[in-house]
Amino acid sequence: PWGTNAFESYLGSVDAGQSLDATCILKNRDTPMVEFDDILIDQGTDDEFLEEQLKPNQLLAAAEKCGQKITLNMREGYDHSYYFIAAFIEDHVKFHAKRLKKKQNAALAEATTHDFSDTQGKPIQCKAMVARGPKQPLSEEDITVDPPNAGEVRVKVVANALCHTDIYTLEGSDPEGKFPSILGHEAGCVVESIGEGVTSVQPGDHIIPCYTPQCAEPDCVFCQSPKTNLCPKIRATQGIGVMPDGTTRFKDADGNPIYHFMGCSTMSEYTVLAEISCAKISKEMALDKACLFGCGVATGLGAVWNTCKVEQGSSVAVFGLGAVGLAVIQGAKMAGATQIIAVDVNNSKFDMAKQLGATDFVNPTTLDKPVQQHIAGDLTDWGVDYSFDCTGNVEVMRAALECAHRGWGESCVIGVAAAGHEISTRPFQLVTGRVWKGTAFGGFKSRTDVPKLVQANLDGKLDVDHFITHRFSGVGTTNDAIEALHSGCCLRAVVKYGPN
Repeated sequence: PWGTNAFESYLGSVDAGQSLDATCILKNRDTPMVEFDDILIDQGTDDEFLEEQLKPNQLLAAAEKCGQKITLNMREGYDHSYYFIAAFIEDHVKFHAKRLKKKQNAALAEATTHDFSDTQGKPIQCKAMVARGPKQPLSEEDITVDPPNAGEVRVKVVANALCHTDIYTLEGSDPEGKFPSILGHEAGCVVESIGEGVTSVQPGDHIIPCYTPQCAEPDCVFCQSPKTNLCPKIRATQGIGVMPDGTTRFKDADGNPIYHFMGCSTMSEYTVLAEISCAKISKEMALDKACLFGCGVATGLGAVWNTCKVEQGSSVAVFGLGAVGLAVIQGAKMAGATQIIAVDVNNSKFDMAKQLGATDFVNPTTLDKPVQQHIAGDLTDWGVDYSFDCTGNVEVMRAALECAHRGWGESCVIGVAAAGHEISTRPFQLVTGRVWKGTAFGGFKSRTDVPKLVQANLDGKLDVDHFITHRFSGVGTTNDAIEALHSGCCLRAVVKYGPN
């Protein structure tokens, strides 16, 4: 009988092994084993012990009885040899590694505690990087962060990622840029205190600040529409650098107010946000990685999945291979695009693009014709189904449109152009079926969708580690991070302010 050799040798008798037999264990249960979300089994169809001793069908029946999930892969032509074990051992290592990582994250979340009792309701003195004027280095200063007013949340910023939008404002290209201000909008934070009426988050919660808020109120036609994520609830005040009540929560050492930025201002050890700008996320996610979902990476993915809804088998062209462009490539690959054309003037960016799914690579400076003619003519017959501009250059936006497929091609503008710049093309390009559209935050409804992106990462379905190319420690190193971002080899520079 099955188990005789093993159980008698190791335990003294077959009966003594009953408590260790998987089928017997499940037969004696009425509920699944909560510590195992799945059990992975690979079994060879030519195993000589299959029918008389191993009997996997009995195990499946016992599992079905108690509701235990089992993934049984019957491997055609494999027997009971060591070769069979070696053939699939990598799958099992990955299977267990994923679950061990999940347990590690859960333990990290349980161990992560913050005591804010000494600061709640009081002004906080902390360090921040203050933008005093355009084209000036940020100034590390001691500032005061006031407690949150009604509908507001004060948070401790644990990590902040640099985005080109911050640089765009610092360089004076942003028509809404206000100085002095505290920039930054890609961050992972912990709630320190909440203002009157706040219900969606509590002190100790982990959040990602979102520059595109989501009030989710029944009378907000934008939040209630599946067509957009552009909630205008606090747009008027956010655009002029103040909180919804028209005042600021920041003061410099002389007591002078400092403006907010994009409703976030995360280049400070503490900041104050509107409740509707806080996306509550799982504590299992490390905040120095979660910050990536605050802008660029989410925007690129959403442009593909939400704005354009790229279908399987599509062709795609991506102009600009920074973090946003590479996220577009990653999202297009996940959506099933079969031709992904990566376009950039920096050849060194093509390696990462290839790893993420790009199939063709174009440096426009090496061509003897406009890049749109090369794509719609040489690389394709009529153009690509979808094109994406991730540069903010209006000439590139035109090229992206004009390489879109005649009759149905769509081109999405993601990059933000400098103040005063306008786009242009011949009307004939649109008359012949091309569609020009744009996206903000990839069409994601922030408080609803950002937690889902974080969970997808935790579940191993959405990797973002490759975007972090530079790391810095302490808010005072932000100027170094900006310098790295300008280097041409940096996708995201993450500055960690304190322990997670």
